[in-house]
Amino acid sequence: MPPPITDEEQTSAVRKPPARVGALEPLRIPVFRMLWSTWLMANVCMWMNDVAAAWLMTTLDSSPLWVALVQSASTAPVFLLGLPSGALADILDRRRWLMATQFWLACTAIALCAVIAAGVITAPLLLALTFANGIGLALRWPVFSAIVPELVPRSHLPAALGLNGISMNASRIIGPLLAGFLIASAGSVWVFAFNAVLSVVSGFVVMRWRREHKPNPLGRERLVSAMRVGVQFVRQSPRMRAVLLRISLFFFHSTALLALLPLLARGLKGGDAGTFTLLLASMGSGAIFAVLLLPRMRQELARDQLVMGGAAAQAGATAVMAVAPNAWVAVPAMFIGGMAWITTANSLSVSAQLALPDWVRARGMATYQMAIMGSSALGAAIWGQIATVTSLYAALLASAITGVLSMALAVRWVRDHPEEDDVSPAQEGWATHPPGAKPEEQGRVVIQVDYRVDPARADAFRRVMDETRRVRLSQGAIEWTLWHDINDPGHFVEHIVDESWTEHLRRFHRATAADIALRERRLAFHLGDEPPTVTRYIAPR
Repeated sequence: MPPPITDEEQTSAVRKPPARVGALEPLRIPVFRMLWSTWLMANVCMWMNDVAAAWLMTTLDSSPLWVALVQSASTAPVFLLGLPSGALADILDRRRWLMATQFWLACTAIALCAVIAAGVITAPLLLALTFANGIGLALRWPVFSAIVPELVPRSHLPAALGLNGISMNASRIIGPLLAGFLIASAGSVWVFAFNAVLSVVSGFVVMRWRREHKPNPLGRERLVSAMRVGVQFVRQSPRMRAVLLRISLFFFHSTALLALLPLLARGLKGGDAGTFTLLLASMGSGAIFAVLLLPRMRQELARDQLVMGGAAAQAGATAVMAVAPNAWVAVPAMFIGGMAWITTANSLSVSAQLALPDWVRARGMATYQMAIMGSSALGAAIWGQIATVTSLYAALLASAITGVLSMALAVRWVRDHPEEDDVSPAQEGWATHPPGAKPEEQGRVVIQVDYRVDPARADAFRRVMDETRRVRLSQGAIEWTLWHDINDPGHFVEHIVDESWTEHLRRFHRATAADIALRERRLAFHLGDEPPTVTRYIAPR
């Protein structure tokens, strides 16, 4: 077998069939249990804030558009800031970053308390402070998503993500109940005050986590470069593209129900703040119930079947809510909606996590959250406007019909690969031909790899090189081409450009087991006893 060369990557591996892991098994791991409890507390704060803000807006301006914009203001920052926050979570100490986000949320809660207590709150000011709170959520989500896989074994990851869903949906019950009680008994200002206390407590709990931050031996990536590489990875990953399309379609349509729920609650017979809380709690209960069933469902159904089934059930729940006359009809519909929501979201979240190597995990999950929040913010505004110019019934029915049809088209035409690449890091020492000493000149690094291939196998070689292009670019290369010698049909030259010498070296640190397997497939085409010739040039700035 030809010896490996420096600029190569990996794939692979024989996989053992996964053993069934119980839904609550990850809670046996102490550090996961501690951080999961913190995540639960943080999500309780989020739902308390959203419920209090949405209900407060109905007292300031009951227009469907203004009420729906509360959710837009809460979720838009995750879309706008998701990528830089994900890049920072990959670059900085994740423990300190998570801790800082909790204190940011405490500060925004205190600011809300102050303006409400002073009696100067207005609809635009409420949206502005809700947006500021959303900034804290934008900074927090990518880092927490990135640390979960390092807390549990790979086999426990679906269950751990399911528990995150339980956290989110238990908080969907606890948060609204607490918020409803405080609003009814003391007023909205005490909801935000309680949020501030819980956020501070969460920050101090995170301080107990004794995580050892391992700095990159090549130093910190520059923020702009880290963001560029994160975008490139997602663009070059067929699985991530499929996941992002599905999750965007699902949340764009399903957000119509949540965004308009305060008005639906008011419209039910005897509807009030307690009815709104009951509906949210019903949805959360359905999600928790579904999480306990997910291990068995994952064994019996393919991932696309779970996603399509969840989208169809969500559409059905939305259609029922459009015509529900009272809570007796609305509560079961919201329960089913909660089951559908967690089934679809968990299935797609697991798919995203398994597609991401650790070096880009926070950036990848940031794009996942951006897709959720961007589609939710856009959906809330659009469905709110449709409800304003038509009716709640028309908006919800339209979202139900288009939601299930668009998901069916996505599942049919944009396939999520059933095979999962091994994205574990390549073994140390895999690059047996190091690039050499750092050049004295600064500039882009141009690499050329010469291959000798049997002309009869040229088409098969090109197909493998198409995969190679995707891997090179996903690791951070800024340019890739394959040249074919017109005078020598068996001579191919791979042309790669890296941003700098440091970025060139980073590609070796980013290699995965899947990349190494791909390298072996590529080298199998090379003729001769010597490996392909690798030549490096500096293009001075």
